[in-house]
Amino acid sequence: QLQLVESGGGLVQPGGSLRLSCTTSAFIFNYYTIGWFRQAPGKEREAVSCISSSTGSTFYADSAKGRFTISRDNAKNTVYLQMNSLKPEDTAVYYCAVDSDYPLPLYGMDYWGKGTLVTVSS
Repeated sequence: QLQLVESGGGLVQPGGSLRLSCTTSAFIFNYYTIGWFRQAPGKEREAVSCISSSTGSTFYADSAKGRFTISRDNAKNTVYLQMNSLKPEDTAVYYCAVDSDYPLPLYGMDYWGKGTLVTVSS
């Protein structure tokens, strides 16, 4: 059974940082695109970032560029999303997702996790 284990969400003040983690199986890690999308209450789902397993190419939404960094730890089968300079509008549930396509589609992904809540508030 596929598992995507997410962690790292929480409450942070504006301007602060958080690092999200997504750990999965070696097969998924090595052969799928892994990334994150988010959804805030009352808002549309939004792609955030993803990374290709085959090329290492990365994608960032305009809202994430310059503030977020996605990376892979091959030894831990884990993808990280380092989020800096967080803003209140970053508040959302962040979902780790995987798909055979790159970049990660916004709907119809092969698998996704349960999500982790990020709250940016003073």
